[in-house]
Amino acid sequence: MSNLSDVTFHALWTRWPWKAIRHCPGRFLLPLRGKPLSFAELTGQPCTPIRYESSNAPDPVWVLPVVDGGLIAFQQTDGRLLHTLNTPEGFIRKLTHLGIMAHGAMAQP
Repeated sequence: MSNLSDVTFHALWTRWPWKAIRHCPGRFLLPLRGKPLSFAELTGQPCTPIRYESSNAPDPVWVLPVVDGGLIAFQQTDGRLLHTLNTPEGFIRKLTHLGIMAHGAMAQP
């Protein structure tokens, strides 16, 4: 999985209307809008998120590290992606909870 070297947490934060996720410090939700957004539309460039299955999430999980954090999206049954923007701490905490990261290393999908 590649880290997008010119996409930063700050750039994503200022470009989209993120809302804090209650009781989840360092994690922010992009409210669902009319048109589903791809990762490329969200970041403004081609990118390849990695798909994971997790016993702790009912939906497929898509992960894309960025500078100073990462994006985690949950694919809804209708195909839309529920995007979250995460600080480094929020990113690691959520990936660990999902079983995607252990001992500081990402699991293979």
